[in-house]
Amino acid sequence: MKLRSVLFLSLVLFSCLVIAQHTPALTFGGIALFLPLIRADLQMNFAQAGMLSAASTLTYALGQIPAGFLSDRFGPKRLFFIGILGSTLLSLNFGLIHTFQFAVINQLVTGVFRALMFAPGLALLASWFPPERRATAMGLYVVGGFSGNIFLSLVGPLLVNQYGWRFTIVFFSIAGIGAALLYLAFGKEKPREGSRQRVGMLDAFRLFKYEIMWVCGAIQFIRLGVVVGINFWLPSLLVADRGLSIQEAGFVVAMGAAFTVLSNVMGGYVSDRLRNPPLVIGGSLAVIACTSTLLVLVHSIPLLLVVIAINSMFLQFYFGALFFVPVEVLGLRIAGMSTGFSNLFANIGALTFAYALGVVKDRAGTFTWGFVGISVACVVGIMLAFVLARIRNRALAAQQQRMT
Repeated sequence: MKLRSVLFLSLVLFSCLVIAQHTPALTFGGIALFLPLIRADLQMNFAQAGMLSAASTLTYALGQIPAGFLSDRFGPKRLFFIGILGSTLLSLNFGLIHTFQFAVINQLVTGVFRALMFAPGLALLASWFPPERRATAMGLYVVGGFSGNIFLSLVGPLLVNQYGWRFTIVFFSIAGIGAALLYLAFGKEKPREGSRQRVGMLDAFRLFKYEIMWVCGAIQFIRLGVVVGINFWLPSLLVADRGLSIQEAGFVVAMGAAFTVLSNVMGGYVSDRLRNPPLVIGGSLAVIACTSTLLVLVHSIPLLLVVIAINSMFLQFYFGALFFVPVEVLGLRIAGMSTGFSNLFANIGALTFAYALGVVKDRAGTFTWGFVGISVACVVGIMLAFVLARIRNRALAAQQQRMT
């Protein structure tokens, strides 16, 4: 296939993935942004509110390796479509729920369908890029989700003020169904070249024997735990502790999401250029460690906006680098499963951090200790990045020896 055709199909696929991710991100992100209103409507405390995120994240995490296996075995396109359609239908249902118990059940089932989107989508996009550009490709993958958050943060509060949070989530969910059908019509899988070994469940179990997977998993636990902990609770921090309205908090969240979108792409590009993913990972975590504590210590709104902007730029700067390392070392054949393995640990971290911050807020009456805890976790991540660098260098040296 000519290079021009490959680039064109990559662009089409990327556009379809962005649009397809856009609307599920609207409905999922809406729960965090409208959480003060949802808590009041469903009569939840902060710990129960944290369970809404934890419930979806639990089943999402447990579904990562199975979704990766199914993607490697049968191809990612159909799984990604089922995931989009199912998650948006359940988001629509969330807008019609009036009790906390049913909301938790809804989120548990939602996580199953969300799991069918991540590993297949990431493997689908990365397969269209050459090896030296795959960290960039993986950084591009999350553009759809964060662009959805930007749109939500700007438009969502306006719709909520006019029609309420239920109508807004239902409206975005209906748009998500249309996005799923659009992806089904135009999304493409890269044709398989030559004979391909079929993967089995034994390949999934073998992942647990690789030291590099455990180190990447530990860093992933911290990465997504920090991302979800900050993104889920930042609107509540701004409204409850800084006195901003939901609309003002929406503008702040949109600003942060815009910086995160740009940093995903730039982070993958920098990692590919430097050919040193652990350096990108450790440097990003160092910045996040400093800014996470500043989020609760700074009270001047203009200065707080600067801190949020810097924090947002590095929250996902190392996303592509971190997901690329297992694919770089273990190969593209099991990219879906290695991605699912990494994202399993990531979402266990997300579940833990999101719920823990709500519990700490209820017990201590402040977000301070929760955000300081995020900084401590980032310091642990920096130390793990040094360990990852040694393991990666050893594995790549062994690969080079086998080739010669």
